[in-house]
Amino acid sequence: MGTKKITRRMPNWAKALLKDRWLYLMALPGLVYFLIFKYIPMYGVIMAFQDFKPHLGFSQSPWVGFKHFERLFSEEQFWLLFRNTFILAVYNLIFFFPLPIILALMLNEVRKERFKRVVQTFIYIPHFVSWVVVVGISYIMFTTEGGAVNELLFSITGHKIPFLLESDWFRPMIVIQSIWKEVGWGTIIFLAALTGVDIQLYEAARMDGAGRWRQMWHITLPAIRSTIIILLILRLGDFLDTGFEQIFLMLAPTNRDVGEVFDTFVYMKGLQQGQFSYSAAVGLFKSFVGLVLVLGANWLAKRFGEEGVY
Repeated sequence: MGTKKITRRMPNWAKALLKDRWLYLMALPGLVYFLIFKYIPMYGVIMAFQDFKPHLGFSQSPWVGFKHFERLFSEEQFWLLFRNTFILAVYNLIFFFPLPIILALMLNEVRKERFKRVVQTFIYIPHFVSWVVVVGISYIMFTTEGGAVNELLFSITGHKIPFLLESDWFRPMIVIQSIWKEVGWGTIIFLAALTGVDIQLYEAARMDGAGRWRQMWHITLPAIRSTIIILLILRLGDFLDTGFEQIFLMLAPTNRDVGEVFDTFVYMKGLQQGQFSYSAAVGLFKSFVGLVLVLGANWLAKRFGEEGVY
């Protein structure tokens, strides 16, 4: 009886917390991770408005306002960086984003569960391979000195193509690597969404004479439309994040004109040259662009009757 009286006196939020305490306990490690590695480091954003000196710290470093942003926008290299980053981001959005959806729809049509699990295992594995290994495989396959692809081309055409050095091949190589590594892993959320589709809808469609394509177009895709839109909005938040490690490992003196992006620029200015405040300003600019894209995409989704992220 005493426990019931204490529960009655508790505010509503405390009652809800007590009721779902095990769910909150399971979510606690994830919340702690985001708190330590995502939210607390946001304090360092003030570095972009300071002439930061490590020995002075945040509190004593001189305040310079928008000086570093003015320098960024007046740099001759800014438009080169923006163009390269923007083009790679658009390529990933056009060629990479739809593929997990298509692959999930194809897997959903497989009726043999054992075969389906085997395929899923094989397409998930590349996600756990580091970019160092992926780029190493690319060098082994595409190098002009004994690479399997170039040896095959030479045997057919008598010519070799320097895939790893030519500027024209840099962006296609980046997109192909991203597709091979991540497209399988990206199907997980869409496959989970597809499990929630009511089977009776398919049975009714078959009774009306609808084939596989019509069932997919009129039942499956509308059922996962909200998931697709939410993931697209979240993807836009990382629009200018092309990935440092992959780009850095693929860069060569002959392809820097198309391969130098904001991420590699931040590494060069921040870590190699010690310009911490300037590199922080570049990173904040990227985050601001992502925020604007997320807010705009979410507003458009709401305008067209979708749920959006918030």
